Amino acid sequence: MSKKDQFVAAIQKSYHTDKPVIHLGSGILDGEIISDAKVNLPLRMMNRHGLVAGATGSGKTRTLQVLAEQLSAAGVPVFMSDIKGDLSGIAQPGKTNAVLEERSQILGTVFEPKGFPVELYSLSGQKGAQMRATILEFGPILLSKIFELNDTQAGVLAILFKYADDKELPMVDLNDLKKVLNYLSEGPGAAEIKADYGSISTSTAGTILRKIVALEQQGVGSIFGEKSFDITDLISRVDGQGVISLLNISDVQDKPALFSTFMLSLLAELYQKLPEAGDLDKPKLVFFLDEAHLLFKDAPKAFLDQIEQVVRLIRSKGVGIFFCTQMAQDVPVSVLSQLGNRVQHVLRAFTPQDADALKQTVKTYPRSDFYAIDQVLTTLGIGQALITVLNEKGIPTEVAATHLLPPTSIMGPMVQADYDNHVQQSDLYMKYKDPIDPESAYEILTKRMEESARAETAAKQEVEEMKKAKEEGGMISDVLSSPLAKQIGREVVRGVFGMLFGRTTTRSRKKTGGLFGF
Repeated sequence: MSKKDQFVAAIQKSYHTDKPVIHLGSGILDGEIISDAKVNLPLRMMNRHGLVAGATGSGKTRTLQVLAEQLSAAGVPVFMSDIKGDLSGIAQPGKTNAVLEERSQILGTVFEPKGFPVELYSLSGQKGAQMRATILEFGPILLSKIFELNDTQAGVLAILFKYADDKELPMVDLNDLKKVLNYLSEGPGAAEIKADYGSISTSTAGTILRKIVALEQQGVGSIFGEKSFDITDLISRVDGQGVISLLNISDVQDKPALFSTFMLSLLAELYQKLPEAGDLDKPKLVFFLDEAHLLFKDAPKAFLDQIEQVVRLIRSKGVGIFFCTQMAQDVPVSVLSQLGNRVQHVLRAFTPQDADALKQTVKTYPRSDFYAIDQVLTTLGIGQALITVLNEKGIPTEVAATHLLPPTSIMGPMVQADYDNHVQQSDLYMKYKDPIDPESAYEILTKRMEESARAETAAKQEVEEMKKAKEEGGMISDVLSSPLAKQIGREVVRGVFGMLFGRTTTRSRKKTGGLFGF
């Protein structure tokens, strides 16, 4: 048996299944694309998570597009971030050309242009349906990552959440967070929390406040509030096809901590709200985290622990997560070890650091009888990738350099007029368009502080009145004790007794001779 026949037999044995699959492409051996060596990913293994990695311009985004299209066609909803705003074309059928037809022919397939149901979302509310979450839904760990707080400041933020929880103060938006911070650092609550929670220094409170104000000034404070996004809206279908939900972050891509953390908050909410599902024939939802290195950059341990927990446990809820980044080393080892499906595009080894990264990547792949993996990883073309996935029994497949399928939808953004029309016609856009301002911590504490201020004013006024009364009482006492007052008093007494005994005047005594006739 020739090497080519051996390769085809190994690929077919490793990747063939009678159950539904995602067809990725065909294997490559010694530069030849072999259409019979079909590389597939079992649909039921998509919730074992995965990694799509490779250098810039190697075709990662189009690989995500191919995965999303086939998942949608299989009835699986997809959520993915649109970093550059160029994935919206998934909603419209692609246009055939000679290159696409040649690629399809080489792979033994037929190119059939097709669009898919797409829902457009935005964190600013300008490029799609507004995605929001309340401050309480975010929690102190994720907020600390967004605000880039140190451990001390993150601890103070945790105190705010603990107090709000204990006192049933709903923190919905940034105004609520600022009010609670002010109330506990400089307001009436400062003395109240000292024994049970600890005091909050003015400098720390000021730093956190500046972080909040900076976020507001960047125009993205609207992501915190009501109406909060209902996570079940991501799990929807149209005519049997899974809806592809695109979060357009092209207008906030300079705030990576914000959008990457927001996406993690969605994952955390999915884990909390979805029931246990066990092993399903296909996942309920597949979640793609593009530019995943931004999620882990400078992340504190508590944040990384939360990611690891979500990735480890959410599989049982029927949700798959795929991380997309440039190098596998961008993902922490504790997370990388849980990613059973690997699609590795070309790696560049231009620097010593690149060479070290290449060596580390090679070690993560199973041994191959057909490839020198380090050589393959540096010679892959655009739209090609080194692949190993889990078969339906959970066993890693044969490593295969793969010529990937092209997307069947437009490989680029919709024209602006079509984009705007798509957004305006969305029921979800109208559902989340207008914010709601419920009674929350801001209103409750404002009322409490006003009542406290009125009580303090009344107490001061009472003290002033008592002081004034005392001062007036002292003046009367001084007057009464003066010599003149005493003299007047004696004259008054004489007059009174004179009237009582008839000695009112000298004239009356002369006329009557006195009371006793003297």
